[in-house]
Amino acid sequence: MNALLQALGLAWIFCVAIPVFVLLLEVLAGWRAMRRPPRGQPPGEVPSYVVLVPAHDEEGTIQPTIAAARRQLAAAARLLVVADNCSDRTADQARAAGAEVVERHDPLLRGKGHALAFGVEHLEEAPPAVVIVLDADCIAAPGALDLLAATAARLGEPVQGSYMMVAPPGGSLQVRMAAFAWAVKNQLRPLGLASLGLPCQLMGSGMAFPWPCIAGVELASGHLTEDLQLGVKLAAAGHAPRFCPEARVVSAFPEQRCALESQRRRWEHGHLSMILAGVPRLLAGAWRPGRIGNLALALDLLVPPLALLAILVLLACGVAAWTAADQRGGGPAVAVATASLLAFAAAVLLMWWTVGRRWVGLHELLRAPAYVLRKLPVYASFVVRRQREWVRTSRQHAARE
Repeated sequence: MNALLQALGLAWIFCVAIPVFVLLLEVLAGWRAMRRPPRGQPPGEVPSYVVLVPAHDEEGTIQPTIAAARRQLAAAARLLVVADNCSDRTADQARAAGAEVVERHDPLLRGKGHALAFGVEHLEEAPPAVVIVLDADCIAAPGALDLLAATAARLGEPVQGSYMMVAPPGGSLQVRMAAFAWAVKNQLRPLGLASLGLPCQLMGSGMAFPWPCIAGVELASGHLTEDLQLGVKLAAAGHAPRFCPEARVVSAFPEQRCALESQRRRWEHGHLSMILAGVPRLLAGAWRPGRIGNLALALDLLVPPLALLAILVLLACGVAAWTAADQRGGGPAVAVATASLLAFAAAVLLMWWTVGRRWVGLHELLRAPAYVLRKLPVYASFVVRRQREWVRTSRQHAARE
């Protein structure tokens, strides 16, 4: 029995080590890429495209989004808002701002995926070359839309822009830690993958799809993280998304603590659900010729939220210590667990140095263990009371550039 427990403990330690070293590799590659001067990539030939904006009760944020998008729309571009199950003046405000609007009413089928499917169906009579998805609280930087459309048309693959979320001025440490984690996940890690010639995950906004890609995939979904799910579906079909860091869109974290916690819980439960469902699907197709990117996406998806990964690393160290104390021959377990701990610490420090100093001071980073402990109920609830239904995050404004 002790031999069996020792084997299980060693297997656990090795399983934790995999996402840790994947994270460290991505962060190192991203750090190297960020040290290079910006490429200043020109858009090239811009195809016809539609900016598709799914919106649910967004009357407080949608007009600045539309205004920023319309300022840069190419001559052959359209802007379509899907007012999805709205109970406010979202549709009226979108029309007043100059957008084309279609309304959808189906309270039983809720979520962004259903809104996207409705919008794509509306475009089938006169399909564009490229569809760009932009959330209703996001501001597209000048030139971002043309660049996304041109890159997607040139590659013939989905393209993910640099989708950043910022903390409001004077935000709490919780909000700034969230901004730090977001910059790691949506900027540093995908930049590292791109520098290695590998695909990235979809992030939900600032996404461009050649028409055959988006028309040929099932969009209607109420999944908590429909962006991750869509990226997995496309990669499994042979269309892994590519990262375009020069095309920037930006939004803001909600100011209210309860809204931020609800948002983070939805994202993290959705991410964990996609690890269970998406990793096997990606690995199943990774053996096919030309699908090495699926393996990279599976390993990237395997990296859980950073707070949870910290907990898993500490548990692995505890298991290694128990193995070494209870059994002879615990050396491999201790070595792997120690290497994982050091690798995780190195990754955190490099992440902070590269993209975190803007948000979190070093003295505040040292308080991260308390932040991690506060996340325990979120992960415990995934086991005993997992969130399955999409819930809109309350927000008061979107960041502007």
